[in-house]
Amino acid sequence: MKFNSISKELIAQRKRTHEICRQFSRSPSHGNLRRLQALFAACGNDVFIEQGFYCDYGERISLAERVYINMNATFLDGGHISIGDDCLIGPNVQLLTVNHATRPSERLKKASYAEDICIEKNVWLGGGVIVLPGVTIGTGAVIAAGSVVAGNVDKNSLYAGNPAKKIRALKD
Repeated sequence: MKFNSISKELIAQRKRTHEICRQFSRSPSHGNLRRLQALFAACGNDVFIEQGFYCDYGERISLAERVYINMNATFLDGGHISIGDDCLIGPNVQLLTVNHATRPSERLKKASYAEDICIEKNVWLGGGVIVLPGVTIGTGAVIAAGSVVAGNVDKNSLYAGNPAKKIRALKD
């Protein structure tokens, strides 16, 4: 999806959202957490977000039940981000739905492109994981710390590296 991230409306919306994120980061009280969660398209029960959470819009984020987001998470939500039940998001994780043109002449036009990210149920993203636009991570998957996820991830699998590659299937 192509969008104009420098339109007056989107700049104003980002400023409002960034201020709520800053307030939450300075004081992760229940009141500031509720203000942050109110931005989201959906937010299930027992969602816990540590301080240092940043997003651009909020309204494109859907969190299911019992999601844990550790400190310093960054969600660039030009596209939709959905996170399923019982997911663990490690510290310093980045979910990046936004991309820009690779051709220099096209980049001068300042267009942004967004592709959704879907994280299914019971996924664990280790510390420092980066998930790139358009990725789906299957139920039960684990992404090792520091990995960069550029393609879809099979369910019940361990992925690691840059770019993240399947290490092995996970069994109960």
